[in-house]
Amino acid sequence: MTSTVTGLPDRYRPLDEVGPEEVTATGVIRCWRAKDRVLNRDVAIRVHTPGGPAARAWIGRALTAGGLATPALAMVYDAAEGSGNTAVPGGAAYVVNEWIEGRTLAERLAEGPMPEREARTVLRRLAEGVAEAHRVGLAVGGIGPETVVLRPNGLVGLRAVPAASGTMQGDIAALGALLEFCLTARQAGRPGPDGQPARPPVIAQPDLAALVRRARSTEPGAGLSSAAAMAALLAQPPRPSQTAHLVRDPDESDSGWLRRLRERREDDDLHDDGSDVPQRLGIGGLPPAPAARPEDDLHLDTAFDDDDDDEYVDDGPEAAADGERPARRKLLVVGLPLVALVVVVLLAWWFGSNVLSVADSVDTPEGSTPPSSSAPQDPSGEATPPPAEVPAAAITGATLFNPQDSDPENEGDVPLTFDGDPATAWSTVTYRGSADFAGLKDGVGIVYDLGADQALAAVTVTSNTPGATMEVRVGGGPGTDIAAWTVAASGTVEGATELAFDEPVTTRYLLVWVTGLTEGEGGFSADIAEVELRPAG
Repeated sequence: MTSTVTGLPDRYRPLDEVGPEEVTATGVIRCWRAKDRVLNRDVAIRVHTPGGPAARAWIGRALTAGGLATPALAMVYDAAEGSGNTAVPGGAAYVVNEWIEGRTLAERLAEGPMPEREARTVLRRLAEGVAEAHRVGLAVGGIGPETVVLRPNGLVGLRAVPAASGTMQGDIAALGALLEFCLTARQAGRPGPDGQPARPPVIAQPDLAALVRRARSTEPGAGLSSAAAMAALLAQPPRPSQTAHLVRDPDESDSGWLRRLRERREDDDLHDDGSDVPQRLGIGGLPPAPAARPEDDLHLDTAFDDDDDDEYVDDGPEAAADGERPARRKLLVVGLPLVALVVVVLLAWWFGSNVLSVADSVDTPEGSTPPSSSAPQDPSGEATPPPAEVPAAAITGATLFNPQDSDPENEGDVPLTFDGDPATAWSTVTYRGSADFAGLKDGVGIVYDLGADQALAAVTVTSNTPGATMEVRVGGGPGTDIAAWTVAASGTVEGATELAFDEPVTTRYLLVWVTGLTEGEGGFSADIAEVELRPAG
């Protein structure tokens, strides 16, 4: 449609109105594609009604944006507060932006989701531009699929910079929503075709799902720290998952999910007719089991009842005549290990009763006197008992503590931190962008189980990444939140560093919490090679 707007300088001739109206607390903003008659180029011009003082804050934000030069954000060419009198040229408040050619993100996603690589690239470039605005203290606002444009040269740009209002955290949340939209072509919160609330879209990539969750989180300490952190995370390749993931329906209960797993296991068992195994879950899985051979004289299927107890079901013709073979097989499976255990115990008893007793009689000749005690004696002649030794504190087990991130952090290497060998170590994954875990989380650590309450005076941490900062925390336990742990000592670890407590603490569980990484080849990381405990007393 063709429109005319009064109150604009004669230099700008509005052509077509684009985009929806933006209603603000001070008025309404409308946008046109216009022609700059002086430079003979298309521009985007946005007009705030009314002009004058009501538009002053918006114009101030536009002047700040005028200092930015990034292809991800439309450049600001001109801005004026206006007099408020739209009857004369120059009376309207307006901002003139670069006109970005291309398809909007909404038009592209109407065709379906983006491939993962393309989604990462688009959101990374957009996040880099938003981070540049945040660097100068400007919250962009107005980030959505209708305002993000895919340029013909492969770059991405955001029209309507800046919006009338916005917050930096709101920009990060909008970037997370756009990433989800790019990967699923579905927007969370939009009603389904039947008018009912649609199920939340499922993101197949675990690291991107975690990134979307962190970007949109409003919980303290759980959200992303900056748009720059999001850009850095999107720039690095996806981290491989250590376990296979099954796509789970988010609305399905745990009991229903387990039932479907049992059905899947039933389908994967041996079948007498050798028919193909149907895939009930529709997500792929193990290859079909080989067909039962005719010469086999025993056919067993594994059935799972509601209590998940395994029962052997005889479906062979001979087993139907007598039920002795399954019972005989079960007796062999259970009885043979018991017989072996009894034999081992009897051999150990015989060895201790005969061989060791003979060796003891040889070592102590008949008529010899036992050696005298070396314990000191007091003047009365009575032996003085030796001073009581402080029992050494020992670690009986350890688990990874990563409450703010669902991705793996080398869990299998955790036992290397108390194996007595400083040459082996557990390490975080490598993060890019900054030493604060690229803004993804506050830290990661290891919970050590001492087996029982023990009094400690200090903990020595050995690390091969000098400069990493760590805390020793007590008071919590496995599965608790980080807020349940109290900092007992902290410091920068250089080689073997003792982190001493101000006063002894008694605890069963101990958390070594890594709070800062060190820069190395390819990014930032930290490791723990050995943890040693110094008991109090």
